[in-house]
Amino acid sequence: MAFEYAGVDLPIREKTIASQRMSWNMIARPGRWWTGAERVEIARIGRAARDFEAARSELLPEAAVHAIQKLVVDNANLSREWYDEIVAAQGMTEDRYVELVAVVVHALSVDEFHRALGLELEPLPEPVSGEPSRQRPALAEQRDSWPPLVPKAGLRPDDQMLYGPLEWGANVISALSLIPENVRWLHDLSEGHYLSFAEMRRPDPLRAISRPQIELIAARVSALNECFY
Repeated sequence: MAFEYAGVDLPIREKTIASQRMSWNMIARPGRWWTGAERVEIARIGRAARDFEAARSELLPEAAVHAIQKLVVDNANLSREWYDEIVAAQGMTEDRYVELVAVVVHALSVDEFHRALGLELEPLPEPVSGEPSRQRPALAEQRDSWPPLVPKAGLRPDDQMLYGPLEWGANVISALSLIPENVRWLHDLSEGHYLSFAEMRRPDPLRAISRPQIELIAARVSALNECFY
């Protein structure tokens, strides 16, 4: 089974391991706009970009490969003009871009966890066959964002808990809402490696270190990664 961490003399939380296994399972499966093979290929291109290796793909559009590389190594210089060009390029759309971002974020996050512990990277999963569902939420609005966002009223009943009692989630939550299951996936990743959405509202989430210590580490990592959110 993936993510066994045999021989690692550190108290890795079961929730962290479970979230990583979920990420690999999600990457391998067909999404709404990319097949399982294409999603694993997105992760592969992202991994190569992180090591500054040039990579080509026979599965992905050229614009998708460029977007992955830009997101991984030059995200500080993303712009609205760049985004508009990417989603208008051959083989790309707003929906495909949002799904691509989710795969890149999860694969890179899991890889960086391994690098931080000095571990070999987990082999990428074998893709699951099948076709994308190609389902777009009925309601999507262009707000203060590049991709359209989906309000609570546009979500299926089983997805409406994503925003709690609010019509919209915080931008960091609703940014992936054009693919609603990606918001649930992001929550699982956040809970496993940082804080759940609910814990973010608590002054003390009852972890081994305090909330101020957690945020100090998070702020330092964000600064080093040039995250301007």
